[in-house]
Amino acid sequence: MGIVEILGIATSASLLAGWRLYLVILATGIAMRSGVVPLPEHLSGLGVLANPWIMGLAAVGALAEFLADKVMWIDSLWDGVHTFVRPLGGALVALAIVDPGDPVLQVTAFLLGGGGALLAHGGKASARAVVNTSPEPVSNVAVSSAEDVATLGLIWLAYEYPVASAVVALIVLGACLWLLLLARRVLKRLFWRVPEVPPPAA
Repeated sequence: MGIVEILGIATSASLLAGWRLYLVILATGIAMRSGVVPLPEHLSGLGVLANPWIMGLAAVGALAEFLADKVMWIDSLWDGVHTFVRPLGGALVALAIVDPGDPVLQVTAFLLGGGGALLAHGGKASARAVVNTSPEPVSNVAVSSAEDVATLGLIWLAYEYPVASAVVALIVLGACLWLLLLARRVLKRLFWRVPEVPPPAA
């Protein structure tokens, strides 16, 4: 794979880690073990994700996240706890994917990975906060399930078709920006009120 494909995969994986960190780690480990993502020397740092113990821990985390994300307000609590975990995880995943012999590329991947994961996490957490204002639980489960399917589909697309990984990154980035703007607009309507001005005294 060339530098564009490697950076595309790193960016896509880190952005998706902002949504589903443990699922991305598990999917990456499976991809490594199945040969979808090659493991030449410059990707040797990523080999740890294919370790059975790491994959087992990621599977437990993915299951816990899957369940927590379906319950109203517990999902927001889970997101709050992972505000620092997901960006760091996304940065480390991106760092492990790039060539360790190129310090400039490593720093670039680390910064873009952490920033992308933070942006994706912010978009997800904001959208879920808006969804939680609805009293019925159906929308919460539907949105969470859509995130699960989207994460699996996009991470598969990025690994299976490295050239398309840049498109995946742009899709996720655009979705996160849209979610942030939508959440801002909805929350502004819910909580911002124009103070009523009393009529002038006669």
